[in-house]
Amino acid sequence: MNRRIFIKNALGGITLLPLGAAAWSSCRAGKTDFYAPEDFAEMPKADAHFHYDTFNDACLKYAASIHMHILSINVDAGKDLDMQFAIGERFGEQYPEWFDFLGTFPVDGFGSPTFSDDILLRVQECIAAGARGIKIWKNIGMTLKDADGNYVMADDPVFDPVYAWLEQEGLPLAAHLGEPRNCWLPYDEITMGNDLNYYTKHPEYHMYQHPEVPSCDAQIAARDHILAKYPRLMFVGAHIGSLEWNLDEVARRFERYPNFHVDLSARLGHVQLQTLQDRQKVYDFFVKYQDRILYGSDDGPIDGNAQQVEEHHRALHETWRRQWLFLATGETIPADKFNTPNPPQTIEGLRLPKSVIDKLFLENFRRIYH
Repeated sequence: MNRRIFIKNALGGITLLPLGAAAWSSCRAGKTDFYAPEDFAEMPKADAHFHYDTFNDACLKYAASIHMHILSINVDAGKDLDMQFAIGERFGEQYPEWFDFLGTFPVDGFGSPTFSDDILLRVQECIAAGARGIKIWKNIGMTLKDADGNYVMADDPVFDPVYAWLEQEGLPLAAHLGEPRNCWLPYDEITMGNDLNYYTKHPEYHMYQHPEVPSCDAQIAARDHILAKYPRLMFVGAHIGSLEWNLDEVARRFERYPNFHVDLSARLGHVQLQTLQDRQKVYDFFVKYQDRILYGSDDGPIDGNAQQVEEHHRALHETWRRQWLFLATGETIPADKFNTPNPPQTIEGLRLPKSVIDKLFLENFRRIYH
């Protein structure tokens, strides 16, 4: 099915003809070097960190209607991996112009003599089914233990066959390793309101109260060891590489590891907080490292009745649009809830140049995930 027919069918007969980023930019060339708020819906873009965990394609059709490509990330976080795999394979075949996925592998067989072979086989099956790369999750480093009760880190040699094969094949590895630094801080030092609320309600996940778990620095060190050992491996650090608290730390990794990239998923509030502290510094960071950053929301669809689904689409649209406005325009938008004295209620957008926004929202995604 070609692109035009797919879009027409998906949207109930409404025909859209999405433009590539270059074509879109050329349409606006000569008008302005920056996007305006009304450009959001028509601009080609991608959410490079989404969790599509239902066979209901309503959310995918909605995303297509506003020119949003979806990269669904399979994750070993308790949800059935075979189901996630099947969803990715099905939608990848049905909607190739609007959907891609990353595969993953289970770690519940850790300790088996065939574990390394088994996970490599699973990785290869994912790629054969159309996965654009592989994702590993924070259970490696934070919950997975060996037979002696020691935590297994992401740089454990047992995972080397996977990393080596991905590097050899030119395929990307995305990784959510560690948690926000707030996870390891006492309540009165947590910077984000949503983090404070979450760890207050779920103290079992508040690592400050669990010093037996490897530290925040240990999680990052294990990740950096992978980057050093496999310098040609295309690597995407989810959630700003768990260095969301300090963009200087991200910049140091960018300078040290040429194939290290990050996505912004679920961490733009931390970027906003640093914008309030030093706006020019944040602006300069995005301009300098525009080739190393991808947009992602860490959102996903819901199953429900028609009204619930429609309400969710409105909320999802608002999230996508608000975050795009912060990066692409100088509009004043609602600020994230900061756990700081007299937190601001609004924040002015960074108004990054159009050329930078095109990379964050589409071009880097296309290059990294082929």
